[in-house]
Amino acid sequence: MFVKSSKEPEQPVNQPQQPPVAAPAAGSASSAQPKRAGLRNGTPSIISADLIVRGALFSAGDVQIDGRVDGDIRAGGLIVGEKAVIVGDVYAEEIVVRGRVEGGISARKVSLQSTCHVEGNILHEALSVEIGAYFEGNCRHSDNPLANAPENVAAIERRPGTPGTPSRPAAPSAPAPAPKPAAAVG
Repeated sequence: MFVKSSKEPEQPVNQPQQPPVAAPAAGSASSAQPKRAGLRNGTPSIISADLIVRGALFSAGDVQIDGRVDGDIRAGGLIVGEKAVIVGDVYAEEIVVRGRVEGGISARKVSLQSTCHVEGNILHEALSVEIGAYFEGNCRHSDNPLANAPENVAAIERRPGTPGTPSRPAAPSAPAPAPKPAAAVG
């Protein structure tokens, strides 16, 4: 009475048939991992709201900052939380700014959210700005905005003007004066 074709997949009774789903192309990035908003490589490193960092930060992965950073940052992906404050230059493949950045931003993809406050120049490949975002500075498109980005912490710390590091070498100290000979008492 019922004949099953060998070419069609078996469907349970009382459930509608679903159209076949096309397999993603080989090498497709979307087939490897589901896309999460603001994250590229899984769980990010987090600078929590009660943490203050003075000095340069470097991460090949994603970083979420909810506290304060006084120094330059180089990361694969960066999320600046609503209460976060960054005083320094930022370099990332992708950056989402919801908080405050006082310094330059160089990234392939920059997203300024409605709660952000940015004072500095932006060098970008793609830029989006939500209504309500505060931005004071210049923005410029570049095919390679990370061409001059430091590759590691040592390169960040060697740059003159980096917060937390001297921008000029310390002046050599003057030699101590020679002691005066004691006077003879007689």
